[in-house]
Amino acid sequence: MSVALRSMTEADLTQVVELEHDVFGAEAWTPEMLLGELAQQPASRYYLVAYDDGGIVGYAGLLGAGGQSDVVTLAVAADHWGLGIGSALLEALIIEAARRDCSDLFLEVRTDNSRAQRLYRRYGFVEIGIRRGYYQPSGADALVMRRDVTKRDITDPSPGGAGQEAPGRKAQGRRRA
Repeated sequence: MSVALRSMTEADLTQVVELEHDVFGAEAWTPEMLLGELAQQPASRYYLVAYDDGGIVGYAGLLGAGGQSDVVTLAVAADHWGLGIGSALLEALIIEAARRDCSDLFLEVRTDNSRAQRLYRRYGFVEIGIRRGYYQPSGADALVMRRDVTKRDITDPSPGGAGQEAPGRKAQGRRRA
């Protein structure tokens, strides 16, 4: 099974919303929220989907403006974990942040989502704080993480690649949930 990435469009929203609910449950974004994000593309947003013959199996979004960027969402269908889809989506966001001349890339991830935290650490993200009660309606805390972004990331955002010095191992993760 081959998975490819492409830009997210409004036509993808039905499948993305379904995956959003599967992954994030009560904390899922509404279709209106996702539509609002897409409306800001490409000016300050960048959204991708990962798809195979069966449809959309992952997606990710970036907010990039003013020299800083944020991973606003990253999700992979549970039955596709461990296939490198999360890594591919994250690498695409890092490349886009570098392309937009951002020097910092931030994200929030649930403090109880160790799988996603491992992915982010592998790509050079470091912990910089905690946002208490960040996720609603659960009230779960978010770990705030940050990574430097350089122009070298455009050619190699991978762990230990041109943009990062730290070695990494192959892993898979998700964002927000």
